[in-house]
Amino acid sequence: MPISPNQGSTGGGTVVTITGTNLGGATAVKFGTKSATITANTATSVTAVSPSGTGTVGVTVTTPGGTSNPLSFFYVGAPFKSSLSAASGVLAGGNTITITGTGLSTATAVNFGANSAVPTVTSDSLISVTVPAGAAAGSVGVSVTTAGGTNNGLSYTYVDVPTVTTIVPDSGPTSGGTAVTVTGTNLTTTQSVTVGGAVAPFSVVNDTTLSVVTPPGVAGAANVVVTTTGGAVTTVGGFTYVAGPGI
Repeated sequence: MPISPNQGSTGGGTVVTITGTNLGGATAVKFGTKSATITANTATSVTAVSPSGTGTVGVTVTTPGGTSNPLSFFYVGAPFKSSLSAASGVLAGGNTITITGTGLSTATAVNFGANSAVPTVTSDSLISVTVPAGAAAGSVGVSVTTAGGTNNGLSYTYVDVPTVTTIVPDSGPTSGGTAVTVTGTNLTTTQSVTVGGAVAPFSVVNDTTLSVVTPPGVAGAANVVVTTTGGAVTTVGGFTYVAGPGI
C-alpha cells in the first residue's frame, strides 16, 4: 500500500494519497497518533490532509474491516536560505545563481516576486536556479518552496540596461588622463568602463553620472563601453584621442 507523497511539512497541510485494496468506507487515517482529514475515498485509494508533526511517523487507514499496516511518512521542516550568489542582475533574466541554506533537498520552485523558476538541487544546502525575467526594474522577494513549506527573507534586484547620453569632454590627448563626465541612466551598478578597449578608472557619482579618467589610447575615435549589472551600452566613437604636436 504506497503513499504519495511520503513527505511533507511539519506544519501539516500536505495532501497525501494512499492506494491499496479494500479501502472503501475509510473511517480514519492516522499519522502516528494524530488524525488526518479525509477528503476523498474509493475502494482503492484514500486522500487525506496531513496533520502537523515531526520526524518519521507511521500512516494507517482504518475501515470497517480493520486497520492497515503502517506506511512511513517523513515530516520535513521549512527551508532556510542564508545567501544568494548574486543579489542583482539583468531585467531580462537568464543568469544562473546559487542559493545556500538548509533543508533545500526537496526544493521544487524558487519565486522571484511573482515569477517562478524550477531549481536544480545539488545538495540539502545548495541549489541553483536560472533567474526568470522580471516585470520591472527594482527589488523583489525571493522564496524557496520545498516539501517542508515556503521560506522568504532574501531579495533580488532587477537592473535595467544602462544608457549613455553625453560624454564631456569628448576628446583629449592620446596620453590619457582626461577627466570625463559620463551622463545617462541606470549607472549605479557600473562594473567597468573601457575607452577604445582599454580599462578606464571610474567612480559612480549617482545613478545618472560617472566620473571617468581616460586611459592612454591611439589617435582617432574610440568606443566607450559602460558595463553594469543590468548589461552594457556602447557609445560608438564616443571619445576622440588627439595626437600631440610633433616637431
